[in-house]
Amino acid sequence: MDYIEKTGKTVADAVAAALAELQITEEEADITVIEQGKEGMFLGIGAKPAVVRVAKREAAPVVAAMAAVTEEQKNVAESAPVETHKVVVSEEVVDKAKKFLQEVFSAMKIEAAMEKFINPQDGSVTIRLHGDDMGILIGKHGQTLDSLQYLTNLVANKEEKEWTRIIIDVEDYRDRRVETLTRLAKRLADRVRREGEPVSLEPMNPHERKIVHLALQNDRRVETHSEGEEPNRYIVIELKK
Repeated sequence: MDYIEKTGKTVADAVAAALAELQITEEEADITVIEQGKEGMFLGIGAKPAVVRVAKREAAPVVAAMAAVTEEQKNVAESAPVETHKVVVSEEVVDKAKKFLQEVFSAMKIEAAMEKFINPQDGSVTIRLHGDDMGILIGKHGQTLDSLQYLTNLVANKEEKEWTRIIIDVEDYRDRRVETLTRLAKRLADRVRREGEPVSLEPMNPHERKIVHLALQNDRRVETHSEGEEPNRYIVIELKK
């Protein structure tokens, strides 16, 4: 199956249903909003469901974009390698994301500087936040940051035909979290190899569980699997059978 289409009361509901059926995270999906949906009037009369198309990302989406070459540039272009494809990111989407974030910061009385980075491979946009007392935006294990990122994606992609994935990071928290989880996974794997007993980690979101799985996927003596139901799903590390 190349993709699935799902309906929901809101775009968020439809996306969540599609991700659950495909058993992937938002980071692993290409999302296209087909219908934004509309709330009905009295007793729901006139309501229209939101419709989304979600596919598992298999390769970086690349949009062909040939830049116009002026007469003065032609000689240089003929003698140098020419990039014939590049990812195109909607500046309108980025502007909407920044505006939403600024409104949130104003309401929270927080001053934060924003930096924008575009991933040329998949077209995702990372907005890095810097400032004082940024911990309040991260929350326990990044839960507040994940919620802020989720809402930012919904607002920025509203009424857009192509979904642009936006990643929100605070003082490089996400990179540091990857390092922390990778070290934790390897330390617990050593314990499992030494003692022979399985170890259960605390509940994590799908993205963090994926980090742990990847950290130990090439280990010849231990294996990992997830147990439990969301949002309390957790990873178990045990000796390979």
